[in-house]
Amino acid sequence: MTSSIAVEYANHRRLRVRNKVSYRIAHWPIWIWVFFITPGPLTFDLFARGFDARMALWLGAVMLVTGVRGLRGRLPGVEPRPYIIRFTEDRPNPLYRRVCYTFAWSAVVTFALLNLTGLTIAAITGTWMLRQIYDVAYFPIAGTTWVLGAFGRLPRVKRSTKGEGHERRYFYGSVWGVCIAQPALLVLWKVLPPGRGWDAVKLAVFVALLAFMGHLARRGRLPRTRPIVPGELAIAD
Repeated sequence: MTSSIAVEYANHRRLRVRNKVSYRIAHWPIWIWVFFITPGPLTFDLFARGFDARMALWLGAVMLVTGVRGLRGRLPGVEPRPYIIRFTEDRPNPLYRRVCYTFAWSAVVTFALLNLTGLTIAAITGTWMLRQIYDVAYFPIAGTTWVLGAFGRLPRVKRSTKGEGHERRYFYGSVWGVCIAQPALLVLWKVLPPGRGWDAVKLAVFVALLAFMGHLARRGRLPRTRPIVPGELAIAD
């Protein structure tokens, strides 16, 4: 561990035995969004054409299922009490956490890769093929992530919670990067005129934001990206 990386000591973290109702409710929209955007081509239509009846039906179904699961404490962050107390404890990772984080990884990785591919092609050829790319490549990429999650090959999706102190920083670092870069790309797509030159600008900004946020996350400068050094007790966020 180098001194340039900010760390967090487990025995310095404030313990809580229950999650506040406000804390639980605040986490529910996260999982609504994760599962709502799971059908990628439908999500593409959302940003390209706007909200329609198909999306309303899907959103209603997602809210119903996640709401029931949340009331039963079967969504990460929506549990009545924290599940992980000791970051070094070899404790079984519940199925609901593994499923939810698998789909969260899919949302983080798949959309970023597809948009990066579409931007690169547009910057080189001057032709936008993003819709075709989504139709052809979304489910193969997302499906690969789902398979990796099913076999416990993703951070926070492993069968044990023993590595949570480090695995969570990879997850949140990726989330921070994508949640900053994707909205910035959407704004650029709306305000900049078409053309290879401007597409190259969009690509450069998108990559630069991903790289910059990744650098901050690696150094532990973003919330929840500090490695938690094994110690006594700690609560997983």
